[in-house]
Amino acid sequence: MTSSSNPIERSFELAAERSDDLTPSIYRRLFRKHPEAQAMFRSEGSDHVRGSMLSLTIEAIIDFAGDRRGHFRLIECEVSSHDAYGTPRDLFVAFFGVIADELREILGEQWSGEIDAAWHKLLRDVEAVVLQQKHLVGETP
Repeated sequence: MTSSSNPIERSFELAAERSDDLTPSIYRRLFRKHPEAQAMFRSEGSDHVRGSMLSLTIEAIIDFAGDRRGHFRLIECEVSSHDAYGTPRDLFVAFFGVIADELREILGEQWSGEIDAAWHKLLRDVEAVVLQQKHLVGETP
């Protein structure tokens, strides 16, 4: 039974009822849509890295879409660290869309208009954060 009134958090709760671990399906989708991303993960121990990265991303998303108690700042910080890894910023933003796409598929008919609107807003807001980070470090958007 879901309890959150926040549509983003509710989408994760509903997905958790159907899947014990979103990590494999989200990364399969990421690598299918962005094959260049697969080379960015080392082959040894990458399952742990992927799981950890997804867990932190979900925490940041839920906070970003909710109370913004601090975890959402991870998004801002990770823009810079992913720059250092050589991750293109459009790929960084695309990861959030991949998560939304996978949740949409898992939820099927439970993917409501309210959830869809909340995810569209979140994706726009994440992109704005990334663009703002570009501006703050002196890059041209």
